[in-house]
Formats: sequence, structure tokens, C-alpha cells
Amino acid sequence: MPFNAIFGWLIKKRIHQIDLFRMHPVEVQKEWFERLILTGRKTVFGKRYNFDDINHYDDFRSNIPLQDYENVKEWVEREVSGEEDVLWPGETQWFAKSSGTTSDRSKFIPVTKDSLEECHYKGGKDLLAIYYSHFPYTKLYKGKHLVVGGTAEQNKLRPDRYTGDLSSIILKNLPWWVEIKRIPSRETALMSEWEEKIEKLAEETMYEDVSSISGVPSWTLVLLNRILEKTGKSDIREVWPNLELFMHGGVSFSPYEKEFKRIIPHEDMHYIESYNASEGFFGIQDELNGDLLLMLDYGIFFEFIPMSEYKGTQSEKVISLSEVELDTNYAMVISTNGGLWRYILGDTVQFSSLKPYRVKVTGRTKHFINVFGEEVIVDNADKAIKVACERTNSLLKDYTACPIYMEKDKKGGHEWLIEFSKEPEDMFVFSQILDNTLRELNSDYDAKRTMNLTLDFPLVHQARNGLFDEWLKKKGKLGGQHKVPRLSNDRIILEDILSLNPSIVFEANKV
Repeated sequence: MPFNAIFGWLIKKRIHQIDLFRMHPVEVQKEWFERLILTGRKTVFGKRYNFDDINHYDDFRSNIPLQDYENVKEWVEREVSGEEDVLWPGETQWFAKSSGTTSDRSKFIPVTKDSLEECHYKGGKDLLAIYYSHFPYTKLYKGKHLVVGGTAEQNKLRPDRYTGDLSSIILKNLPWWVEIKRIPSRETALMSEWEEKIEKLAEETMYEDVSSISGVPSWTLVLLNRILEKTGKSDIREVWPNLELFMHGGVSFSPYEKEFKRIIPHEDMHYIESYNASEGFFGIQDELNGDLLLMLDYGIFFEFIPMSEYKGTQSEKVISLSEVELDTNYAMVISTNGGLWRYILGDTVQFSSLKPYRVKVTGRTKHFINVFGEEVIVDNADKAIKVACERTNSLLKDYTACPIYMEKDKKGGHEWLIEFSKEPEDMFVFSQILDNTLRELNSDYDAKRTMNLTLDFPLVHQARNGLFDEWLKKKGKLGGQHKVPRLSNDRIILEDILSLNPSIVFEANKV
């Protein structure tokens, strides 16, 4: 039987299950809550926090304190050393290095067999199922699937354990039916030296029949542009005629959409966003151009903290899925089949739909600017950058922003460092559009900008080509799932980048 026919049968079955949690989300979450608690009773953590006494959600909130990585670290270290039944029953062999952190200290997130199979792999299969449900006559599986992934390294404490980006752990354990269609070679996919890896990726893939790609948009663009350079082509379809799907996540796609459409200028090229991290797989874009459906049957129990009342692990107001409201910024809290319990993920989301539950990722609990009460979040910044690029015919490569503190005779403001793959003709016009769009999107920012009373016109720098990559390399975070923090509420990151002698091309004049 042809693969598409087999897969079509499997899709109908899985789409039916997805429809069930679309219609009965609270009941599905309650079922998973009970299963997680029952399993957790067998662990050292469960005994420490009296899981035997947890019968209802209120018991759960009372017995288990909110956790961040500092709270979890000692438990994870016990797993790394080989102890069993610590956070999840059995032995944990895989530990995903967290991405997106600016700290030099590595964070290791446990990945259990259950979380790998019932969460991460299930998410990957559902991505394809949802895509096939929209395009039932696709020939996606006839071509190769290009994975632009991360790196792996052996754990120094025990040879039978390894750490690395989540993508490397997934790559090392893929089922055969995925492995036979995946490129590049495993050796190349797991390389740690990013510049060399890009060259090898290009050489190994540019003569293959690639029909789909998955990866972080920024790093995928680096690879695609290098392939165009090496082949002398201007359109990726000239290299891969059957390319039809890019599955992306990690950062907002909006600032990069124009560049993708420039090098793949075809209406039948499709894009699906996913929301996954080392800690779990959380959402999939189930409607074309829509927001992310919260995936409720992956072994994850969700809680939420309103950002207006967020105080980290000391937050008092924590609510369940049934209590969330539209257009409110929440910090996400997860309990998972990877052994994380009431863990503050660090991401912020807003619900755009409650029937079914769909979210958009708005930023990070630590990635915002709110020195002057302006409450600028990453979602605001991404949208403003996108508008400014569209109206000035420019293309973004990367950016970061931070506050300018008030001084004796100096107003406060925001300072931006932006690297372009195609720079605007007039940077001052770009800065005006950026500022005006932020004012339209964010009433708090607009109020602080009125008459320049609190916030002055933004100071915008154009970074030299390759500056952000140089900074990431200095931090040991070049390539894979790593990314430049978009917003910071202090000046540490920006000043660290500027210390690399950026040769600033432009500073927007204040008005």
C-alpha cells in the first residue's frame, strides 16, 4: 500500500483525537493531571512533596511549590549521576541543554523516554498529520526532510548519558521510517562547529530532492542563502523543485517572512509553526496563518500566572487552563512526563481563542523592557520591526534592545542594535516607523513617549555584518537552537555586544 494511503488512514485517526481535546479540553487536562500524579507517587520527588495526599488540583497547588531551574537543579544532578526514580520513574539518560539563556552556566533539562515518545515525537507526527489534513494530495514523503538541528556531546560523568540541544537528542533516537528520509548525515547534523557545519550542510543537501525543512528561521536562512551562493541560483526552488513545507519554531517567524518569500517566491510554499522547547512540545499551528493550538494530550499539565502579578516562584496567583482569559499576558507553568513539576517555563503567552485554546507566544518572563512603565514585550518589538522592514524595503537578520537610563539632564529611552541582510535606504525613516508602530501597538509605550516627557526618541544602531554571530560564538552559542535575546530590562547584553567594536554605521538623531 502506498505510504500516502497508509498515512492518510493514520491521520484521520489522530485528527479525531485532536478534535476530542479541542471539544473537551478541561476533561483531557484533568485526565492527564491524574495520570501524572499517579506516576509521580513512585518518585523521590513525589515522596518529598506527599503526592499520596494529592487528589485534587487544590492539593497540588498546596503541596508543591513553584519551581525554577535553581530549585530543580539539585534533583537533575542526582539523575545525571545515575540515581533512578528521582523526578520520573526509572533512569533518565538524556539531558537537553537549554537554549536562549544568556548565562554561561548550562541548564540541563531531563528528557525521559516517555517525554521523548509521548510529547516530542508525538508533536512531530502531529505537525505532519495537520499538514496532510490541509493538503491531502501532497507528495511530501517522496522527497527528503532537511533538519537544521543542534549539537550533541558526551556527558563527562557517565558514558551512557549525553547532553546537547533537544534536536540532537531527537536525532539520535529517530524511528527508522523518519531516519530513511532525513538529511544530512547524522555526523554532519551533530557537528558543533557552526561555520564548518553550514558548509557541510550545504554540500550534502544541495543536490538532494528536499521537499520539507525544519529549523529555527534565522539559522535556516543562513543555510539557504549559503546554498544559493554556492549554486549561483536566486530561487531555492531552482535547487529543490519539490520543496513545499518549512516547519519552524524557536523565534517569531514574522521578522523573517519577507526574506523567505524573497528566496522562495511561490504561493504553493507552505509554513507551519510549532511551539516546542527542551521542556516539552506545547503547540502547533493547526489553521493556516492562525495561532498555536495548545496540545493538551502530550503528557503536560498546564498552569498560568498573570504577568501583572508575576513574582517568580513567589507568585501567589496561579490558575488552571479553565480560568484563563483572552488577551492577557501569562507566564506558563508546566508539569510533565519528563519529570518537571510546577516548573516556570520562562515563556509568556496570550490566548487568542478559548474554544479551542489557541495561544501566541509573546516573549519571555525576563525578556521585556519596563524600566519606565512602558511594558514593551517581545511580541510588540517583533511586530514593529516587521512593519519598519516592510515599509523601508529592508530585511532583518537580528536585533536586540534595552533601556537607556535617566540621568541628571538626560531623559530615558530605548536603545536598539539591528543587523540587516538588506539595510534600509534611510535609517532615520526606519527608526520613525519603528517608534510609531510601537506607539500604535502599546498604549503604555505611547503614553511614555507623548511629548518626549518620559521616553525620548529611540536610539538605533545599525550593526556591522556578522556582529551577532560573533557575540554568540564568544558565548559558545553559535548555531542550532540558540538565539539573541530580543529585549532586556538592563544594559548588560547590549553593552557586551558593543564591546566587540561593532563599527556602528548609524545612530538615529533624536527629535
